[in-house]
Formats: sequence, C-alpha cells, structure tokens
Amino acid sequence: MTSGTAARGSYAKTAGRRSEILEAAAVVFAEHGYENGSLRAIAAKVGISQAGVLFHFGSKIDLLEAVLDLRDQRSRERFTRRTEGQPAGIAHLRAFVDLVRDNVEEPGMIQLYSVLAAEATAAGHPAHAYFAGRYDWLIEQAHVSLLALRDQDLLRPGVEPGHAARTLVAVLDGLQLQWLYHPDRVDTVGDLRTSIQQLVSVPL
Repeated sequence: MTSGTAARGSYAKTAGRRSEILEAAAVVFAEHGYENGSLRAIAAKVGISQAGVLFHFGSKIDLLEAVLDLRDQRSRERFTRRTEGQPAGIAHLRAFVDLVRDNVEEPGMIQLYSVLAAEATAAGHPAHAYFAGRYDWLIEQAHVSLLALRDQDLLRPGVEPGHAARTLVAVLDGLQLQWLYHPDRVDTVGDLRTSIQQLVSVPL
C-alpha cells in the first residue's frame, strides 16, 4: 500500500466517522434538545468515547453547528435544484411544499428543528443566530415568490405579500408541531398547500 492510498483510506474513515457522529447528534438533540443532549449519549450511539467525539468536533457547540449546517445545506440544495432556471413565483412555492414533504418523510428532522427552535429563542443560545437567519431566509423566499405573483396579477384580492409570507412560515411551524403530536391526524403537506392556494389564483 502506498502512502497516498493509506492517506485516502484514513480520510474516508474519518469522514465516515464524522457522518456517524452527526447523525447520532441529530437524534440526541431532537430527543433532548441541545442543553440536555449530552456528548456521552452521542458517543454511546456511535460506540466511541466522548474524547472521540471531541477529536472530530472540538466542542459541543461546534457539533451543534455542524448538525444544523448539514441539514440546512441539504434543504437548500434541494430547493435550488427544484427551482433552478425558473423565475420566482409559483415554482418556488411548489418547491417550498416539496421541502415540507421531504421533512415529513424524515420525521427526526421535524423534531430536531421544533425542539431546537423553541430552545434557541433565548438570545444566549448557541443556535439563536442560526434560527433567526433560517426564519429570515424562509420568509424572504416566500415574500419574493408572492411579490412575483402579485406582479403577474396572480394573487387573490387583498393579499399583502409581506404579511402573507410571515403567516405562511408561522402556519408551517404550527402544522409541523401539531404533526409531532398527531401524525395520523395532521396532513402537514396538504394543509400547507391549501393555505398557499388560498393566496394565489393559479393552481399549485
């Protein structure tokens, strides 16, 4: 085995271990929140020591940020892929609904965001800035889409894009929270689609 082959093998092993830690951390943080989710529990899920976790991620805060960055990157890549080459408007709102469908198919993600978003309302929480930025991004995407639809005369009478964008994100949060309590009774995707359809005059 050459030194180059050995190095590549070592890198792949390290990347694989980091991925395992991130997935374990996402589960622990979703179940217990950041404050009560321990490195001990994360390490146990992966079968390594706490020192092993900290070897790959320098601190618990670094690990939290990596978990959120990974999830955020996946969502934004999916959104970009679905809207690539299409102007803001109905296509972006459809992609928004598709992201929610993705989340429903990965329930741990809804739990992760719901638990951490509530916990991170405190200004000193390490994820406070992340969630503030995430809400800004979601509202901005909805706002830009609704503005474009207004310019195309495709909004229903009386709909104000800025207010409607904030309301849609609030509706999404509420639906996902209700879904965690009653997944058999709440149709998150269908109810969100209906809420959007009440704003626009073109089929979603």
